[in-house]
Amino acid sequence: MKRREFIACTAALLVSPPASWAQGARRRLGFLAIGDGSGKALNQAELRFPEALRSLGWIEGKNLVIEYRFSQPADRLAASVAELIAFSPDLLIAPGPQAAIALKSATATIPIVFVGVADPVKLGLVQSLARPGGNMTGFSTMVPDDFLEKRLEILREFVPGASKIALLVNPDNPMQRLYLAEEIPRIARKLGIALLPVEATTADELDVAFASATAQRADAIIDFGDPLTYVQAPRIIALAAKYRLPANYLFRHYANGGLSVYGADSGDLLRRAAGYVDKILKGAKPSDLPVERPTKFELVINLKTAKALGLTVPPSLLVRADEVIE
Repeated sequence: MKRREFIACTAALLVSPPASWAQGARRRLGFLAIGDGSGKALNQAELRFPEALRSLGWIEGKNLVIEYRFSQPADRLAASVAELIAFSPDLLIAPGPQAAIALKSATATIPIVFVGVADPVKLGLVQSLARPGGNMTGFSTMVPDDFLEKRLEILREFVPGASKIALLVNPDNPMQRLYLAEEIPRIARKLGIALLPVEATTADELDVAFASATAQRADAIIDFGDPLTYVQAPRIIALAAKYRLPANYLFRHYANGGLSVYGADSGDLLRRAAGYVDKILKGAKPSDLPVERPTKFELVINLKTAKALGLTVPPSLLVRADEVIE
């Protein structure tokens, strides 16, 4: 080979690395989803995450590998976390407080982006929203302190004079435990109503929770919002109908049969989380990315369900709704 040809070939190799180099350049993500143990696929909101990554140029099988684990907290959470850490990911995704706490306890070096944690400061995940510190940042569902009060007000517009409202909670959810201890008594006193926690940690306990709400003569029920109840939405909607309990839910997909929904757009939070993943994979540090709050909220009302419950929906509520299902 002539000297000029040799130099040209060498330059070409430097500019265009061989296929084996490209393979090694794939970035690796670990995604820990927590549900009731029955789900083995991304839910409707979580699907927004890989879609958003593709729009940013991160393509699974091309320059990205995502390892998914679907786990129930009481089941094999520790094993799922260990498997993801052994995968040696460049970054970990934690939708929800249980996943965030589990991953934080497993690594102080791998960057973690959490999504859908109400108050990451109170949970000890970050030092502050503006300056997270450490290896974690993400997207909170924290909104002004009266957010639960707004959900209660919506229910009381459906059921004027409601004095007892049940709260469907999962005591395995650390954020809900904190809220029950610190905020619920204050809100109950402020509004002059009784707030009745009814608990479910598994799908089978949901029936008992609704029966308990009825036994305590609850006028309505609020689903606090949790990976368990998200997966079990059809069952919860059916139980609300069975016990004739007007209900308010946190996530959009409950509107398919559920009376009312008011909450942050979780799909939008996951879409925005892909943007943080993009920045971190390109060199940003989690400690330099502030925790962001939701910017999109949805109020959805199902008139068909209202009619089945014998409720009259006031015009003032219909005017505020983002969507009315007839």
